This record gives sequence, structure tokens and C-alpha cells, in this order.
Amino acid sequence: MTKYFDALETRSADQRAAAQGAALQERLAGMTIALDGWVEAAREVKSVADLVKLPVLRKSDLSGWQKQRPPFGGVAVSNAAYYFQSPGPIYEPGGLSADWWRMGRFLHACGIGRDDIIQNCFSYHLVPAGMIFESGARAVGAAVLPAGTGQTELQVRAAKDIGCTAYAGTPDYLKVILDKADEMGEVLGFTKAAVGAGALFPSLRQHYADRGITTRQCYATADLGNIAYETDALEGMVIDEGVIVEIVRPGTGTPVPHGEVGEVVVTSLNPDYPLIRFATGDLSAIMDGTSPCGRTNLRIKGWMGRADQTTKIKGMFVRPEQVAALVSRHEEISRARVIASRDGEMDVMTVQIETRASNPKLYEGTILDTLKLRGKVELVPPGTLPNDGKVIEDLRSYE
Repeated sequence: MTKYFDALETRSADQRAAAQGAALQERLAGMTIALDGWVEAAREVKSVADLVKLPVLRKSDLSGWQKQRPPFGGVAVSNAAYYFQSPGPIYEPGGLSADWWRMGRFLHACGIGRDDIIQNCFSYHLVPAGMIFESGARAVGAAVLPAGTGQTELQVRAAKDIGCTAYAGTPDYLKVILDKADEMGEVLGFTKAAVGAGALFPSLRQHYADRGITTRQCYATADLGNIAYETDALEGMVIDEGVIVEIVRPGTGTPVPHGEVGEVVVTSLNPDYPLIRFATGDLSAIMDGTSPCGRTNLRIKGWMGRADQTTKIKGMFVRPEQVAALVSRHEEISRARVIASRDGEMDVMTVQIETRASNPKLYEGTILDTLKLRGKVELVPPGTLPNDGKVIEDLRSYE
């Protein structure tokens, strides 16, 4: 097996930016989006760096459009061979062209190829996960047992009889299969595992390694396909070549510096179903440098929590975009954080503001205007607030 899936993985940053910029122009030229001013703004996008001129597209937008214009909300879709329904409900298309969801790159990085039979335990019922990994298996030439989930005893029997060598599914379900095999007195032939849709905890990765199974994880969604994936370097996750990833301050579309935690916003360059600046709702951060594995694309740190931190305080919802509005109203504010706590039986809102100013009263009016609540103001020096992507923190106990 060759070290890399294709030459795209080792191209220079300039080559990647030029190719992605050209593809982006093609996608934008054929799109009409139902957000005010979107088409006009898209005309100003000449390169990947210009993406910040466009608004962030949220799943709630897409869901709303789909209710008005089912199934895909008027988003231009071509060559749809599958129609999927994810919880919400929200609908996604699927295509038949080679590696439509770009999962082959990840499976190749897992060492899976023509000599493997993958026991695909991702669901095939309504949601696209099963087909996403099956499409990737075709891209690397592997055979597939379309197992889905459940019926664990039959899964063990099939894995043994067929001789499955690789597993694809959620991180913890493989252990369920292995435990059942132990109970049945069967030894299975899994040596590789490609996992996603859940956290791969270090202890679980080690458990599989102790059983001779190399486990790697990817970061993918039903809407976008593969976004990033682990390699043998095990230093973050390399961003897939078919997407553009931005990390933005939660509640905004403003990119944050590399290393700072923010919301993952993805632009898919899939010609059949392009999504531009699609907010995943997940938190991560761009890592400095490139992977020791030799792949040259940017890396993210992996999943670091959820960006939707909307919290009810004193009976009022406080949202990340309101905190962003507070920051934007004062040039000297670098970051802000709202903390919800309790004093006896009363909610307390504390607003921590990174600034070199020393008078909290400067911000009381803006806080009331943007957050619609009065709160305690704490001024802290720039760089003081934790780098965890949180702009709203709830310290109240609900037990």
C-alpha cells in the first residue's frame, strides 16, 4: 500500500489555496442562497481568504429552508442517488460518484485496502453513515459486510465466518462485539478499526491496541462527509482535501488565531452538494505546523465540545452572538465571557471582559443593551480568559 491516498495530500500550501480557490469560485457561481445579501456578497469572494465576507450558514437555517422547500431547502443539488433523513428531521443527499463523501482518504490512512473485509457497523437505516463508509471502502478496494448495529451474536458469527479484518463504527461498539466473541469462545480477526461519531477515549484505544487492533478516528458529519482524520502520527487530525475549515469565535463568523478554540465552520467543495461556511456547532482549534506523517494540510485538535452555549439566566436566554456583539461595541475589548452562577436561590450573571481599561462602569450600559440583563462586571488583562472556546459558562448545579 502506498503511503498516501493521492498527491493532493502532499501539495504545497500555495497549490492547495489556488486549487481550492478555483473550486470555490465554481461552486459560488451556481448557487442561490436564501439569506439576505448572500448572492451579492458571494460576488466579492475571489479567494479562500475572502470567505469571511459571507455569513455563516447554520443547521437551523437549513432546517427552516427545508420545511419551506423540501427536501433540500432550495440548495442546488445534482446527481442525487440517495435521500437521507437525520434527526431533526433534516435531509441530506448522497451520490454515486467515486468517494462522494471523501472517506477513502481516511480508510487509506487506517491502512485499510484491497486485502481487507470491513465489518461496517454504522447505521444503514435512513441516516447516511453506513453508505458514507461503504463508499470509502470502494475507494480503497476493500470488501464490506454491511452489518449495521444490533444482533451482536450474529455480528460475531459473521465476522468469524467471513474473516473480517477491519471494523468501521462507533468507538465503543467494537468492544461490545469483542466482549460477545469472548463470551462465545470465538477469536476474531480484526486488526484495524476506523471509528467516528463518538469519543475515542485513550483507555479504549489502548484496550484495542492490547488486542492487536490499530484504531484511528475521523471527524465527519452527515451534511459534509469527512472533515478531518487521524494518521499514524497521532498528532491532531489532518483536514480533508475536499473541504475548507475555519475556526471562528462562537456566535460570529470571525476566524480566530491558530491555536485558539472556536467553532468549526466548513465549506464543502462537493460539486453535487456544496455547502458554504456551514457551522457544525463543534469546537476545535487549528494546530501550528504540519503533521510528521508528511501530509501538508492544516490540522485540527479534534472535537473539543459544543459551540452552542445558549444559557437561560434570570429567565432570559443569553446567546453567544450577544456576547460577540458586546465585544464588537468596544475596540479595547479583546474577549468576553459570561458566567452564570447562583447566590442562594437567585441567578447571578458575571461578565468577564479582557481589556486594559480599569473602570467597570464603562461597560454596564453596553451589557444591559446587548445581553438584556444587569450583571457584575469583572475586568481582566488581555490573555487571561481560558482558551477553551467558551463565551458562556454555566456554573450552576442542577443536581
